[in-house]
Amino acid sequence: MDYKHDVQKWLLLLLLSAEAAFHSLQYIITATTPGIDFPEYIVVGLVDEEQFVYYDSNIKKMIPKTEWMQKNVREDYWTSETQKQDRVQEIFKANLAILMKRFDQTDGVHTLLRRSGYNLDKNGSVTGYFQFNYDGEEFLILDLKTLTWTAAHQKALGTKLKWEAAGDPHFRKHYLDNDCVDYLRKYVEYGNSTLGRKVSPEASLFQKDSSSPVVCHATGFFPKAVMISWQKDGEDLHKDVELRETLPNQDGTFQKRSVLTVSPEELNRHNYTCIIQHSSLEEEVVLLVSDLSGDGGLSAFVHTWLFCSSCSLFWLEFSFG
Repeated sequence: MDYKHDVQKWLLLLLLSAEAAFHSLQYIITATTPGIDFPEYIVVGLVDEEQFVYYDSNIKKMIPKTEWMQKNVREDYWTSETQKQDRVQEIFKANLAILMKRFDQTDGVHTLLRRSGYNLDKNGSVTGYFQFNYDGEEFLILDLKTLTWTAAHQKALGTKLKWEAAGDPHFRKHYLDNDCVDYLRKYVEYGNSTLGRKVSPEASLFQKDSSSPVVCHATGFFPKAVMISWQKDGEDLHKDVELRETLPNQDGTFQKRSVLTVSPEELNRHNYTCIIQHSSLEEEVVLLVSDLSGDGGLSAFVHTWLFCSSCSLFWLEFSFG
């Protein structure tokens, strides 16, 4: 028995059943060196994994990405947030230059990313996080229990010591403990009718040819948590399976795929099935590989729409130097 995968499966099922029991707010800030056809500074805000605000250095404006933000927030909010991002952008730009110098880099494309946010539990408790990545690798991670920064790279040690001496972790924790819940609850109240929605996935199996991997694909679902698993002759299968990352669609829903790689002989010899579980479904979707059509595709369209009830987290960042 594969206990590790059984535990993982149980945890995901628990997450699916508790999907509506909590809410989350996250901001992702990315600063990129100039010279490429891409904004040098981007801010994306997400409530319950749905993008609700956006800013970049090309448009130079903070804008709403949902109808509920556009309807409920006054114009002075957008003016204030735009001015704030104009200032923060300069700090990220300076920090990116500091890191390039620290890594002895004079050219090339480099990125500084900050993920920050918090989750609100059904009992009202808040857990927050702050993390910086440089060129795709972890750089600094805030430990809110010890109120210290973890230097994930040796070259982050100087920044860690400087920020801790300045009391930065305490400021961030104070913000999370006092202001965040009100912001998150406000946004959830604004977008309750859409954030609490449940949209069923459109599921399909496809295979390019008989010797190609079989892909099980789910798309158009909301909320984000979904489980895609495989069975071989009725038994859970973990070998020869690659589960891909969950990706956003342009309409605010999500998609995910899982790839099964076995020989044509194995496919003919055994019964393989793909199983999709989502909080919007009363029953799991089961797709049989043996039912793949001659053109390499099999789809199961699930059109059940279910509706249930369901901070601006921008710090004036310290310099990395």
